[in-house]
Amino acid sequence: MFDVGCFKIKIMSDPIIDLHSDDYFMGEALRQAAKACEKGEVPVGAVVVRAGRIIARAFNQVEELKDATAHAEMLALTQAENAMGDWRLTDCTLYVTKEPCPMCAGAVVHTRLARVVFGAADPKGGAAGGALNLLQFPTLNHQCEITSGVRLEECRALLQGFFAEQRRAKKNGESSPMEL
Repeated sequence: MFDVGCFKIKIMSDPIIDLHSDDYFMGEALRQAAKACEKGEVPVGAVVVRAGRIIARAFNQVEELKDATAHAEMLALTQAENAMGDWRLTDCTLYVTKEPCPMCAGAVVHTRLARVVFGAADPKGGAAGGALNLLQFPTLNHQCEITSGVRLEECRALLQGFFAEQRRAKKNGESSPMEL
């Protein structure tokens, strides 16, 4: 059981695995998402990996920073650019717990990431194959590899639990974590 502050979720303990595996790095993104939840943010976490090493970690901070662009992906990409000393992230992989939105997918294309790995799909607003696919749009200057569904159940449960708590609080006239 994993207590993320606003509710409890069962997150599998990391198995003994190769540290370069998608499961391991998605676990790190899930840890970031849990931090977002604890702060009352939509629980999305992201890490950027280069050569088997995490070079950036971030979680949603839209409410805390009062910045609509402070998505986990955007913050992680900025950290990665700083770590690399270049805006081009051509040999990096982004791991994110939820399918990137159009804004984040646009940033992925512009930074020329090699690969995006995400957990939960977003059929209404995702831009990596959900509602549309900007990451492999044929007329853009860059396309990247996409891997979806990594640790899907955990990523989905975190998001569903958060929004269920938001609805419950609203129904009961309570302040939701996002309103505090």
